[in-house]
Amino acid sequence: MEEAFSQAVSQTHFGTLDWIIVALYLSVSVLIGFGVKKYVRNMSTYLGAGRAVGTCLGIATMTGTEMGLITVMYNAQKGFTGGFAAFHIALAAGIVTFFVGLSGFFVCRLRDMKVLTIPEFYEKRFDRKTRILGGVMLALGGILNMGLFLKVGSMFIVGITGMSAESQALPWVMTILLLLVLVYTVLGGMISVIITDYVQFVVLSFGILITTYICVNKLGWSHIMDTLERTRGASSFNPLDEGSGFGWSYVAWMAMLGLVSCAIWPTAVARALAMESTQAVKKQYMWSSASFMIRFLIPCFWGICAFVYFDQQAPELGALFMPAEGSGEAANNLYAMPIFLGRILPAGLVGLITAAMIAAFMSTHDSYLLCWSSVITQDILAPMMGKKLSTKARIQLTRFFIVLIGLYILYWGLIYEGSDDIWDYMNVTGAVYFTGAFSLLLGGLYWKRASSTGAFLALLSGLTALLGLDPIQRMVGMKVVDAQTGEVTRQIMTGDEIGLVTVAASVGIFVIASLLFPDRQAKTTQNAA
Repeated sequence: MEEAFSQAVSQTHFGTLDWIIVALYLSVSVLIGFGVKKYVRNMSTYLGAGRAVGTCLGIATMTGTEMGLITVMYNAQKGFTGGFAAFHIALAAGIVTFFVGLSGFFVCRLRDMKVLTIPEFYEKRFDRKTRILGGVMLALGGILNMGLFLKVGSMFIVGITGMSAESQALPWVMTILLLLVLVYTVLGGMISVIITDYVQFVVLSFGILITTYICVNKLGWSHIMDTLERTRGASSFNPLDEGSGFGWSYVAWMAMLGLVSCAIWPTAVARALAMESTQAVKKQYMWSSASFMIRFLIPCFWGICAFVYFDQQAPELGALFMPAEGSGEAANNLYAMPIFLGRILPAGLVGLITAAMIAAFMSTHDSYLLCWSSVITQDILAPMMGKKLSTKARIQLTRFFIVLIGLYILYWGLIYEGSDDIWDYMNVTGAVYFTGAFSLLLGGLYWKRASSTGAFLALLSGLTALLGLDPIQRMVGMKVVDAQTGEVTRQIMTGDEIGLVTVAASVGIFVIASLLFPDRQAKTTQNAA
């Protein structure tokens, strides 16, 4: 198995020219970090780019962050396993993001309050202890959420360049990429993040269009449709079909996650809080709704194309990734899409796509590292220490936590073992934060009777989302897997069902506790601002 896989991976068009293209891009990214360091004067510029980002740049930087390499990889995985039925994830994201832009739901009120982070809103609306707990839950869920980013992004590079996945290539690639991201994120903060996001937006936009054209030209649209119809039938097109692996609860969960990804998740909200006005925020979201949908659609389509290519034109890869029943363990399907691209893209172009994907990888990591480290500094340590932390100390602490979190994701990527799809893993870990955040934003921004006790308990309820993780489900007996075949023989609740229940429970706890334990002096978003 290992020898066959290594041989299959090595058959790529990636060569010397492609390495040169990648090296040049990485050099430019590091220089940006050094170049913008002189503009970092305080926490406002370090975390919010001085709140001076215009509409066009805001759209580009939001697209750059949300179209990360991890996004490309988990959507390609969903396309490879679920076919066109997985497109419902993209439709939900696009529709919900447009609605948020049209209405200003959550984000415009937060921008009017001039907060830097969501936990800062918790303190203005509720109290300091809610902010500190909110910061802890946000950091916990967010850092767990990005725990596999580094590994999955490195798997793309290993697969498309032809390195052996069974050697030490993967940990070495992980280490090198992490060092590059740390250098320019630590130096430049949000300014370097926005500039590199813009560069990535331009490069990746062209790369995606060209790659998609080549995929369709190589396989043929009718051939793609016929292959899916023949091999998987209706389950490849209908997410509600019994064999699709999705179902009503999953579709509903994706609608919830569409709202989370654009209006609750801190890396997206950070872009709204850095905009020059609420009108610019609305325009940003309405125009970005297309990119939120496309970031799911196109990588998912690449995964579908990889499945068709393996089935028809590369039977040796089909045997590795889709072995017949009883003929052995399947190779990790996260490698399917990068191996496919390495086979069909010509030299030069494959280097450009790899550089664009590394750009996507770096823009996501810099945003996430900056977000979680700033939450620890601004929303946990600073409120606990009062006015003792100077601006210089805050920036230094934020930089320290960037490095610490970076070391964690290197460690976690190497040790974590779970059978969850990457997208589902991210949803469960992210729910630790966003189930409580959804309740607090909804109640805190739109309900005058929302209380700090209700907010505190709603935040804690997010911990129950961890029951959706594969290793924890096995440990507590919620999921039983046959040791020989790897098939699930019993599962009490799936991750999406647990997620929906957790969100509903959080809202219920928040409402009941707020009514039973009202604040002595109610706050509103208006007087808090």
